[in-house]
Amino acid sequence: MQRKPETSAATTAAEQSILDNAITGTYELKSKPDVGKNIGPLSLLIILLKVLITGASGRLGSYVVRELESDHELVLASRTEPPEAISHHPWVRCDVTSFEDCQKAVKGVEAVQHLGAQPWPVDHPGMRAKAEEDGIPFDTTFKSNMLGTYYMLMASVEAGVKTFVFCGSNCSLGHGFRISDTPFPIESLPIDETHPCLPEDSYSYTKRAGEDLLASFSRGHGIRTYATRPAGITPAERREAMKANAGPAKGWNPWLWCWVGSEDVASAHRILMEAAGELPTHDVYFLNGNDTTALESSRELVEKFKPELAEIAESMEGHQSFLSNAKLRGATGWEHKTSWRDEDE
Repeated sequence: MQRKPETSAATTAAEQSILDNAITGTYELKSKPDVGKNIGPLSLLIILLKVLITGASGRLGSYVVRELESDHELVLASRTEPPEAISHHPWVRCDVTSFEDCQKAVKGVEAVQHLGAQPWPVDHPGMRAKAEEDGIPFDTTFKSNMLGTYYMLMASVEAGVKTFVFCGSNCSLGHGFRISDTPFPIESLPIDETHPCLPEDSYSYTKRAGEDLLASFSRGHGIRTYATRPAGITPAERREAMKANAGPAKGWNPWLWCWVGSEDVASAHRILMEAAGELPTHDVYFLNGNDTTALESSRELVEKFKPELAEIAESMEGHQSFLSNAKLRGATGWEHKTSWRDEDE
């Protein structure tokens, strides 16, 4: 039986309504809420959650752990032991392609941050030789990213998980890892979530299909699911390298010079999880920096390397990203805070 929390005199009627909805419809209260914690336009009451983080031993895992650990109880899941810096949290050995492992990992949790994935298409004709050298089976990307996400979602529904945040990829568009000689057709700039997706490889496809899989679980089971599309996840050391090695562009970059700070990905994943009660039951968001990794302005890049796109790029200003993060910012108040540029740029 869920209990109604005590509230202070500072709790407004709106805040109380959000809290009531969170408790009765989404979360069970574990501790007294931090009344009015501001995460942007949504002034939410943050309730302690027990959160499973898959792929916790990966490059992004530590950032999400640090972002969540002060406000939530965490359980880490990965195939290998997590780094020492986050090893004080409970850890479950988990291969997401094992349904039994997924069932054990989600036991007793209320939210899942699903970061675990194979990060490149091991069956891509141009990458298969490297994968074979590393002993990676040709179907690893599809199994890990598609079947693994399905198993984790099934286990989550079975365990009564309320919110599932999925680390997808901007590759859902299909502009990277192209197999054919057909260039990705850009129909509008900046590209937003309404732009057609035309993936050709297993990584891009499974990230795009994963979004539809989440949507089907939200429709069928009522679980709240959110997919992000991060682009070029970049920790501090890589940002320093970008700054040191920056030079004039030598040609069109099919990856669109996009990037996002590791810390900014973590903060977006936290906000989506905590704001779930105020968001649609399912949604998809591009997750990238406001600018590009180029020294030239975005319109200069278009005019020099893709003049056929000049007309649809007319509204772009300065180093504005070719991918729009406006939907995420508008829905949650999230802001990209890290930078690789000098402050005066």
